[in-house]
Amino acid sequence: MCGIVAYLGNKEAASILINGLRRLEYRGYDSAGIAIMNNRSIETAREVGKIRNLEDALAGSFPAGTIGIGHTRWATHGEPSKDNAHPHTDCDGNIAVIHNGIIENYSILKKALIKNGHTFKSETDTEIIAHLIEELYDGNFEQAFRQALLQLEGTFGLVIITKHDPEKMYIARKGSPIVIGVGENEFFVASDVTPLIPHTRNVFYLDDDEMAVISHTGIITKTIYNMPTEKTVEKVNFDIDDIDKAGYDHYMLKEIFEQPKTIMDAMRGRLIREEGLVKLGGLAEVEDLLMNAEKIYITASGTSWHAALIG
Repeated sequence: MCGIVAYLGNKEAASILINGLRRLEYRGYDSAGIAIMNNRSIETAREVGKIRNLEDALAGSFPAGTIGIGHTRWATHGEPSKDNAHPHTDCDGNIAVIHNGIIENYSILKKALIKNGHTFKSETDTEIIAHLIEELYDGNFEQAFRQALLQLEGTFGLVIITKHDPEKMYIARKGSPIVIGVGENEFFVASDVTPLIPHTRNVFYLDDDEMAVISHTGIITKTIYNMPTEKTVEKVNFDIDDIDKAGYDHYMLKEIFEQPKTIMDAMRGRLIREEGLVKLGGLAEVEDLLMNAEKIYITASGTSWHAALIG
């Protein structure tokens, strides 16, 4: 499951991105990469395998710049490789994109873009986003970005930086979570809150079909149909220890040893000991509908599939 982290502020972005990617390791990934806006140029580094491979490739010489994006990829379109790792760029390297989700009509879009002279370097569906914006750009990047979003079918959580608008960051969501953290004169973007906790507890989530433009002066949110939206900043209450590896070598080992606590937490408030009953509050409101239903469909995949079988 891919991971997103991005930063815009006054600090050097690269180390913040690398540390943020480490906090997303629990999601699983096959490659990692970052792109930094450095004096109107975009410097990109990508490697297959662990995040430490990316660090080793950089050899401590991180690209300079206070705006950047980072990504951990789990292969969907195209094998795990350096070329298929994010971020992806357009023909001229003016646009860098990181993306979670699947673009279902990427093949149709790619054929049209190739016909118009675009050259692709990867097998991914993500790369077409950069080229599509490049194709639509006529001097107004936000307009090209929004027009591209309207042509994408499928799911996306994406963050973009561009030399056309080097002081801004463009974000959008449809079916793939995006959370934005608000700090003091700095902003963070991620696919979940885990990379944000060390920096800020003030966050808000983008809704489906919503986009954001972040600059040093603030954040503008609107729908992809160009209607302004208002967001409410929430406070994240859990601690970093709740999501860290807590001294274990890796997250899976931590989760194995956390099973007794997890089971207790799952049952807390749902077991009525005196009566020996289990109370599932979420089902109470629809009990009559369930009892009188002619047929019930349970859909799931992965571990939830096993729960569905029991159901």
